[in-house]
Amino acid sequence: MVLNNIEKLLEKYENGETTLKEEQQLKNYFLQDTVAPHLEMYKPMFTYFSVNQQEQFTKTLPLTKKVFNFKWLAFAAVAVLMIGFYFKSPIISAYEDYAYGTYDDPQEAYNEVVKSLAMISIQFNKGTSTVGYLNEMNKGTETIGYLNEIENTKNIIFKPNNQ
Repeated sequence: MVLNNIEKLLEKYENGETTLKEEQQLKNYFLQDTVAPHLEMYKPMFTYFSVNQQEQFTKTLPLTKKVFNFKWLAFAAVAVLMIGFYFKSPIISAYEDYAYGTYDDPQEAYNEVVKSLAMISIQFNKGTSTVGYLNEMNKGTETIGYLNEIENTKNIIFKPNNQ
């Protein structure tokens, strides 16, 4: 009767349906010296569980957490900003006298604008000169349209077999 009960508990254990009390019964049975021969294969597993349950971790873990000191980070940020302002100031003052793109003489400004627009025009014409090849391609595709007309006419005259 006890062996039959153990076999039922093992089946429930393998299906994951046992309670903690039933698992304790299985552990107690397999920790005995006498176990049914056909259940001997389960004995090492339950012995391992028992030994593993009794193990204790003896190493002490430090509970203190390293605290990051934000004061040093703030000090470093202020130092970087101060160095940046120190080296940036002379550069700005050196170029304040020189203003880009302004002319005192209107004729000089006009001449510069004309020169710039001429340069833009030349570059634009270089870019559009290659578009001429597209016109040749359009002429070629028009002749393909004539081939479609020939195909349609041929189909009207000869009437294909599948219609």
